[in-house]
Amino acid sequence: MDDPYPSYHLLAQISELSLSYLIFNSLLFLILLIGSALVSGSEVAFFSLSNEDLDSLQLDQSGQAKQVIRLVEAPKNLLSTILILNNLINIGIVTLTTFVSWSIFGMNATGIIVILVQTIGVTFAIVFFGEIVPKVYAAKASMQFSLIMAPSISFFSTILKPISIFLEAMSNLIEKNIQKRGYSLSVNELNQALEMTTEDTPEEERDILKGIVNFGTLTVKQVMRSRMEITAIDEEMDFHELMDKINKSGFSRIPVYNETIDNISGILYIKDLLPFIERDENFNWKDLIRKSYFVPENKKVDTLLKDFQLKRVHMAIVVDEYGGTSGLVTLEDLIEEIIGEINDEFDDTDDIFFQEIDESTFIFEGKVSLNDFCKKLELDPQLFEEVKGENESLGGLLLELNSKLPKNGTKIRFEYFEFTILAVDARKIKKVKVHLLGDPKSNTANFTD
Repeated sequence: MDDPYPSYHLLAQISELSLSYLIFNSLLFLILLIGSALVSGSEVAFFSLSNEDLDSLQLDQSGQAKQVIRLVEAPKNLLSTILILNNLINIGIVTLTTFVSWSIFGMNATGIIVILVQTIGVTFAIVFFGEIVPKVYAAKASMQFSLIMAPSISFFSTILKPISIFLEAMSNLIEKNIQKRGYSLSVNELNQALEMTTEDTPEEERDILKGIVNFGTLTVKQVMRSRMEITAIDEEMDFHELMDKINKSGFSRIPVYNETIDNISGILYIKDLLPFIERDENFNWKDLIRKSYFVPENKKVDTLLKDFQLKRVHMAIVVDEYGGTSGLVTLEDLIEEIIGEINDEFDDTDDIFFQEIDESTFIFEGKVSLNDFCKKLELDPQLFEEVKGENESLGGLLLELNSKLPKNGTKIRFEYFEFTILAVDARKIKKVKVHLLGDPKSNTANFTD
């Protein structure tokens, strides 16, 4: 039979509980909630510290600043300590409110009151007061919050060390499995996916997306201008000879060498000469030479682009394993790998290294890089990887395939290509006719004479 006076009996049960019991549990609940708020705020505070904040903490000799630095230097241990501590406190809050509810309503109590207290009330308190409010504040005052919480977090970091070590080991194991199974897409597969998902995209935009996908795979050697193409000036030139060479070159930055091009002494910025253009031939222009930036051939172009940004330079001298000058690479060369060729008013548009005869026949200069050759014919950049040796130009590839310098008219076949030498001098291949025997992208070939 239903109780006709539920409210009366509820008040009677509450009155039977001592006032001290209710006060004690209320205070304990408040302490746990504050603890949850402080720990949650610590997570945001510690991981929101900027490089400037950390630099200022390094200069601070206080014990709290040193503790903050020590904690931030071990981010996995810090995060696991905060998460373990936060979960323990939240479990304590739920456990406390559950026992108090049982004390008031009885262990078999059900109904709307229990649901409101246990589910809605406690959840709201933990989420709002224990998570949202402290994290908003900690994000705005990360430095102050970190300094306040550093001693407590350091203490619990030591206490909870065994659990943290176990969790970090599990995390590392999962991370290794993800790396083995989750990041196995090749650049070729990414390009295929790009082709499938950008059918309605304009060709110019698609080419830019392809450039971005392939950008991280390229090395400096693949995009540089070889030493044969470098315009450089000798330190021994007088000022009039220098100005004449600058006028003919049209470049805004020119490498300067001492005796040979393998001994680059610096870069001359043409803008630095502007205030002195009226000087006589004895003007000491060498004082204007700036320090050059050297990079190895195998450096990745995406890393070089970041270096250009950090160092605020636009040109790098590429050196080989012996320290000799291998080539030159500019910021423009790197950007062109993404957006395509950039021609300004000083570029000689008549000096074209590529000519299309028909849909399967082309003429290239021997000095063209294999990277540019593949881009012009829309080929996989890795197509010649196994046979090119140390060469990065089309002429170098043909020398590798032929084993000696070919004569004019020599035909060299490789897979889907027939290369005909059109011009050659005593040292290098100057011009090549390329005939496609099939479609390299569909693996179909027609090997007929």
